[in-house]
Amino acid sequence: MCGLRTMYRSVSKHGYQHSVGSAPFERMAAQYDSWFESDKGSRIFQVEAECLRQLMIEMPRPCLEVGVGTGRFASALDIDVGIDPSPAVLRYASDRGISTRTGKAEELPFKNKEFGAVLLVVTICFLNEPLRALKECRRILRNDGYLIIGLVPKDSAWGKIYAKKGAEGHPFYSSARFYTAHQIIKKAEQSGFDLNRATSCLFERPNQRVSRYRRPREGLVKNAGFVGLRFGERTSSSEKEKGNQNG
Repeated sequence: MCGLRTMYRSVSKHGYQHSVGSAPFERMAAQYDSWFESDKGSRIFQVEAECLRQLMIEMPRPCLEVGVGTGRFASALDIDVGIDPSPAVLRYASDRGISTRTGKAEELPFKNKEFGAVLLVVTICFLNEPLRALKECRRILRNDGYLIIGLVPKDSAWGKIYAKKGAEGHPFYSSARFYTAHQIIKKAEQSGFDLNRATSCLFERPNQRVSRYRRPREGLVKNAGFVGLRFGERTSSSEKEKGNQNG
C-alpha cells in the first residue's frame, strides 16, 4: 500500500481548469472538511463509509478516487490515489496520506487500464459531463476492475432536502445536480458497465435526531438516503448467452 502511494506521489502534477461544481470546494475547503467533524456529519460519514466498504472487499489494486476532495473517504477506505480539480481540498487529502493529482473527471490523466478500482463518492452530481467521466473511468480500469459510485438519490428524502437547499442558495448544493440510482445505472451501462452489487443506508429522515444510523443493507432499498453501486465490465450478449448455457 505505502509503495503504491509513494509511486503515484512521485508523478508530476498538471493544472486543469476547475469544473463548475468544484468552485465552492476551492473557496471553502476548510468549511467543507470541518463538517465531517460535526456530531451529525461524523455519524453520516461513518455509515456511508461502511456502506461503500461492503462493496470494496478484496478490490484489485491500485484504487483511485475521482473527486477525492479532502480525502476523508479515501483515507477511510484505503484508497491509493485521489484526483480533484481543486488544489485547496487536495492539500487536505495529501496530509491524510493520499497520493494526489490535480485533474478533471472528464479528462483523467492516467493510462489505459491503469487501475483495479475507481471510486466516485457523491462526485457525479457535481460533474459537467457525467457520461464522459464514466467513459473515462472505463478507459482507465482493468478488465477485471470495478467502478464504485456512492450517491444521494434524487428521489429520496435526503436528495429532496439537499436539492431544496441548493435552490435556496446553499454554497455546496447549489452547484449539484442530483440523479436517481436508476439514472446513474443507465449512464454506467451506456459507458460499458454492468451493475453487479448495491448497498444502501440512511433510512432515517434527514431531520430525525438519532444517536446512530442503522447499519447499511444489501441491495437498492427504496427511499434510502445514500446508495453504493458497484459495476464491472459489461459483457457482450454472446458471452452472457454462453454463460447461461453453461450454467
